[in-house]
Amino acid sequence: MKIENMMKNREILEKAYNLYIKKKLILKANSDLSEAHTAKSNNNMEFVSFLLENSKFFDWCIVGLYYSVYHASLALLSKKGFSSKNHNATICFLIRNFSELSKDEIEFIDELAINKEDIEFYYGLKEERRKASYSTMLFFNEEKIKELREKSILLINKIKNIIK
Repeated sequence: MKIENMMKNREILEKAYNLYIKKKLILKANSDLSEAHTAKSNNNMEFVSFLLENSKFFDWCIVGLYYSVYHASLALLSKKGFSSKNHNATICFLIRNFSELSKDEIEFIDELAINKEDIEFYYGLKEERRKASYSTMLFFNEEKIKELREKSILLINKIKNIIK
């Protein structure tokens, strides 16, 4: 999935979205699990903070950061009445439902819009999580983790504000 293409071309976005619906990777939700996903997001962020305080397991910091952002995103889907069974489907849903606002809406609630940079960060963090989970190499240092943590917190807080 090329997120750049989906953000630039509504036709590509709709095609991907409809495919995720058809494959039942994006579903209408029977209940609102936004609070549960938010709690899981907070729990993952607390785990990352614990690891950082001990300057240990930076690869697991990446995994924790990613899943913190992922669960915040699932909370947003749930608040809209949907669930997702796929990481890329979740990103697609965010692009389709939260990244396009009118000019007036952007001026009024700019801090509540998920922008291209947010989506690119989320997707990039997903790729870093993949490396951290599956590679035998240790790619990450404390400085990188702190940078990614700060960006994750900003995106998660934006998502929480949208949910409210």
